[in-house]
Amino acid sequence: MRGPHNIIRLIRTGATFERTGAMKVVLDAFDAGPLLRITFRTLVWPFQWLGFKGDVTTPPAVRALTALGPAYIKFGQILSTRPDVVGDELAVQLRVLQDKLPPFSMRDAKQTLQQELGKSFDQLFSSFSEPVAAASLAQVHKAHLVENGDAVAVKILRPGIEKAFRKDIDAFYFAARAIELLSPSSRRLRPMDVIAHFEGVVMGELDLRLESSAASEFAANTENDEGFQVPQVRWHLSGRRVMTLDWAEGVNIGSNDALDAAGHDRKVLATRVLQVFLNQALRDGYFHGDMHQGNLKVAANGDIIAYDFGIMGRLDEYTRRVYAEILFGFIRKDYRRVAEVHFEAGYVPANQDIDEFARALRAVGEPIFGMDASRISMARLLSYLFEVTERFGMETRTELILLQRTMVVVEGVARSLDPHMNIWQVAKPVVEDYIKQSIGPKALLRDLVKTARILSRFGPQLPRLAEDALIRQNNPPPPPKPQRGIARLSWMALGGVLVGGALWISTLL
Repeated sequence: MRGPHNIIRLIRTGATFERTGAMKVVLDAFDAGPLLRITFRTLVWPFQWLGFKGDVTTPPAVRALTALGPAYIKFGQILSTRPDVVGDELAVQLRVLQDKLPPFSMRDAKQTLQQELGKSFDQLFSSFSEPVAAASLAQVHKAHLVENGDAVAVKILRPGIEKAFRKDIDAFYFAARAIELLSPSSRRLRPMDVIAHFEGVVMGELDLRLESSAASEFAANTENDEGFQVPQVRWHLSGRRVMTLDWAEGVNIGSNDALDAAGHDRKVLATRVLQVFLNQALRDGYFHGDMHQGNLKVAANGDIIAYDFGIMGRLDEYTRRVYAEILFGFIRKDYRRVAEVHFEAGYVPANQDIDEFARALRAVGEPIFGMDASRISMARLLSYLFEVTERFGMETRTELILLQRTMVVVEGVARSLDPHMNIWQVAKPVVEDYIKQSIGPKALLRDLVKTARILSRFGPQLPRLAEDALIRQNNPPPPPKPQRGIARLSWMALGGVLVGGALWISTLL
């Protein structure tokens, strides 16, 4: 599938980007070289009239992606979580991408339900509303069950969305290959890896059983968290293309006037939303990666309700400990320890100067701690921290990028509720509690027990594994032969395909 036939689709895409002014924005964000800029803009410039005009009131990149449809909107949303790839400015623009698309028909929705659940529509629901939300992948309906009258939210994938996404992802791969070949400087951003990441996320969201599983795991992790709710999955009414959850009734957490009218304490809610997120990241290692105001409600009893589990983040236990120690070191202003943690974790190469790194960290932390409470920002600290670590040779870690992006969003939600909250005072008890539980005598004992269990399971294989490792070390494989000829042929083939495709299309038009 990933071949020259994608040229037509990409020229239409390029024409839309050129017409909306997004082409320059995107090429700048990816730090594209002269060859790539000339090639792309020369190919698409004559076909600008084929591009979609889009909404002229929105920024160029958002305007182009929205005009091109669901796959491009979703791609933009995922890129908004990767400022390491597109830059901070474009990432901020992409966060405002709206998923408000025209809904598909009730007839299609009912047909999908019957095919997926194996029962007629009337056997399952006593009432079924028009779509209450329509997004790039699916739409949501409010319904009531025949069996007990419970209110539920029914999420249904768009008809044919899987096939449409596969076609667009196919074209994305083709474009990524062209970018890597034509712009060597872009390879540091790993365009092919970016598309692979996008494919993994989207393919997961196109199987609603996986989102149902994410919701179920998240609900189990947070079951005992006071003041926080996750709607329960109705597994017997869920499948690959349908997901049913308990209906979340409440006030949108972004509506301060409505919260005040309902008698909710916004300072309490601000503290809770931040501490709940930190518990998810540190205690559970599994956090909601899209905790913006549109995915949070406040129930009548004051509980925060989270929904939409398409983007979830996971941190392994070691990464959580490193992250906690870094935050705790900044809270205590122990910059030397923060530097040591980075070196111990291998985030910063051992050939760097630890004292210089600690001094750079102090330059990050002190200005922030000198601010008044309303301006202290953990998200800003993480952003500055990544800038410093990059200068000292730290490689990009995608799990920390998603964590940083989500921290920015959650902090924004908390600030909107209580502009004067002190982020560090709110975060300190959660981080301290995690440190006590995970870095101390009890934690050491747990680690030793876990290590003993692993060794006991693999004990009989250890002699063979050690022998194989020694044999490989003493008999290294020969170095691979250079592939320069193949690379040159690839360049020539791609150039011929692009130019030939453009000429062919021009003759058709």
